[in-house]
Amino acid sequence: MNEQVLRTLLEQVRGGKMPTEEALAQLRLLPTQELDSARLDHHRSLRTGLPEAIFSEHKSAEQLIDILRAMLAQKNVVLATRVSAEKAESVCRALDTLHYHPLARILTGNDQYIDSSAVGLITLVTAGTSDIPVAEEARVTLNQFGHPTKTIYDAGVAGIHRILTEAELLQKSRVVIVMAGMEGALPSVVAGMTPAPVIAVPTSVGYGAGAGGYAALFGMLNSCSPGLAVVNIDNGFGAACMAAAINRPPGAKTTSHPRSRL
Repeated sequence: MNEQVLRTLLEQVRGGKMPTEEALAQLRLLPTQELDSARLDHHRSLRTGLPEAIFSEHKSAEQLIDILRAMLAQKNVVLATRVSAEKAESVCRALDTLHYHPLARILTGNDQYIDSSAVGLITLVTAGTSDIPVAEEARVTLNQFGHPTKTIYDAGVAGIHRILTEAELLQKSRVVIVMAGMEGALPSVVAGMTPAPVIAVPTSVGYGAGAGGYAALFGMLNSCSPGLAVVNIDNGFGAACMAAAINRPPGAKTTSHPRSRL
């Protein structure tokens, strides 16, 4: 249930096109739906503009099937992150309307409910090819949110000319998300090239002293470039949610996009 669906429902009741009892039947699932393994929050999009999404890493295929079947029955986009290829194969056999994005490790569905009213461009940048899976998690999430995206992949500071040639695109962007491992220097460079808010995502890419992304995280947190914020290590989904919140259409209170995860 999202704001657009609720408005349509109320207008139909007001116009005499839908009986009150039928409208009540559709509203009875608010605000939660209890399953064996989860308690779905169908009311979340009305409160926050971002409906529930599923963090799948420690859920079984059977639990995912149960949750996703219930979510597909709602008039909202469906998004499940951190889904392994093995789990995705089992889930898609049971729910064949879902689509699996292997590089992003995301399952999506109910694409007919994507709200494409956002107009600002969100650009995703990676320092190296190894950072692309995190960027793809962000990109697929944003696509499901209905936000236009462009990518600049493999443009790290070891070959600084690669990002410098993209200055025009960075200047046109409403939001920029930058993924980098190793020492995490690229977001500081990008933030000095664009007036857009820059969301930095440290990745767990690097050798021993990189400490699984902590070196990049600390470097980004200590950036001297203004207009830069940092999310957690490898958190492409979180960066996409923040970018979507920034890029909402002027005057929009809520949209039909996932926010927090089960």
